[in-house]
Amino acid sequence: MEKNNMQLKNWKDSGSYYTYKNYQIFYKEEGVGEPLILVHGFPTSSWDWSKIWGTLAEKYSVYAIDMLGYGFSAKPSDFKYTIASQVDIWEAFLKQKGIVSFHILAHDYGDTVVQEMLARLKENPAYEFDIKSVCFLNGGMFPETNFPTLTQKMLLTPFGAILKHFMGRNTLAKNFKKIFGSDTQPSEKEIDDFWETIAYNSGKNVIPKLIKYLKERDTYKIRWREAIQYTDMPKRLIDGAVDPISGEHMAEFYKEIVPNADVVLLEAIGHYPQTEAPNEVLHHYEEFRKIIIS
Repeated sequence: MEKNNMQLKNWKDSGSYYTYKNYQIFYKEEGVGEPLILVHGFPTSSWDWSKIWGTLAEKYSVYAIDMLGYGFSAKPSDFKYTIASQVDIWEAFLKQKGIVSFHILAHDYGDTVVQEMLARLKENPAYEFDIKSVCFLNGGMFPETNFPTLTQKMLLTPFGAILKHFMGRNTLAKNFKKIFGSDTQPSEKEIDDFWETIAYNSGKNVIPKLIKYLKERDTYKIRWREAIQYTDMPKRLIDGAVDPISGEHMAEFYKEIVPNADVVLLEAIGHYPQTEAPNEVLHHYEEFRKIIIS
């Protein structure tokens, strides 16, 4: 088996669980070297990193969790899902592992989770974690440039509780085909795997709760924007340019507002660079890490 060609069953079987407030949280860890945490997006899971996991684990101690409500973790219907609560879960995991200093690679919803981490660091000089660097992939970090899909907009309305019952694998396929690059469309097998992680543990039931993070982005937009602008660790954005949600238009805004912005555009790539162009993401991430230590 190729190092970056793991099957979903093997991914799950090689993972572990830790307990957070009586909830089971799935995680994976592998490799040697400096700790690198991978923070996944909505509505998927840590499986998003499978195509680059093996290569990263050759150089770093790599950690990923399925945040609460995602993937193979618990998906309680009575939990108030917030970005802050997901950061709390990450912090509990890091403490349990004894990790206080680490690098971050994040995507989509994960970008916003990291923004909350950076905000905590910015507001508290005694923050217990040392974030060495951050690399963002496509994500709606700025509400001004974020264009959710129609399905996402509908899920935010009172109809979301009804709409979830009609969502299925084909709904996901239709939406993903719109946000992937025209030449890097997901395969049928990839759609099957993505959907399996979403549907696991009755996952459809919590999607309308999870997606409320879009409203949080409006509420905390200044705080989370300044978290990127006014924290001084190295940062890079690797952005799939043709993503209609957070593509080149978002990257241009990032360049305008982030001091000394380091941005790499992947010209024909959509919303999931690590799936669509894993080798390019690995190349540009390694380049970023070399810049940090040079």
